[in-house]
Amino acid sequence: MKIKQVVAAVLLAAPAFMSHAAMTLTSQDITNDHTLQNQQLFNQWGCTGSNVSPQLSWKGVPEGTKSFAVTMYDPDAPTGSGWWHWSVVNIPANVHSLAAGAGAVGGKDLPKGASMVTNDFGFKGFGGACPPPNSKPHNYEITVYALNTASIKLPENASPALAGYNILSHVIGKAQLIAPTNAR
Repeated sequence: MKIKQVVAAVLLAAPAFMSHAAMTLTSQDITNDHTLQNQQLFNQWGCTGSNVSPQLSWKGVPEGTKSFAVTMYDPDAPTGSGWWHWSVVNIPANVHSLAAGAGAVGGKDLPKGASMVTNDFGFKGFGGACPPPNSKPHNYEITVYALNTASIKLPENASPALAGYNILSHVIGKAQLIAPTNAR
């Protein structure tokens, strides 16, 4: 009898669970599993891109979302710890997109209240892809996180790893695009 009750409870709960769409991330500039374009490539270190952050849009936001964070991370960088290209925190919950170029140094095109963390290039802004010469393609992970807090408090000199630690402690949903790139 207990098994029937459990099955009945699961079946009754299933429609509510199954009706919630998963969070998705899309871009006019990037598609999943396609190489980053010249505009998303770095413009130093031997790379000659435009260093413009991609346009991003997300939907299927979980209930209880109070803010968002966006990151671009290269797990294939030959550092032993990957490479953080971009970290944005405190994007208001009513914002579901970032325009191309929103990652410009100074953050003037970010939504009010949002801020960038110093990337591994050493500046607060978007640092495009630039894998070392003759390397295998690097898989750039662009992720939007739905958070259960309206604000993440970070010191002015916070590292992307510290931002990531704080982001991951508040995640209630996420979506990702992965773009493999050989910039040279």
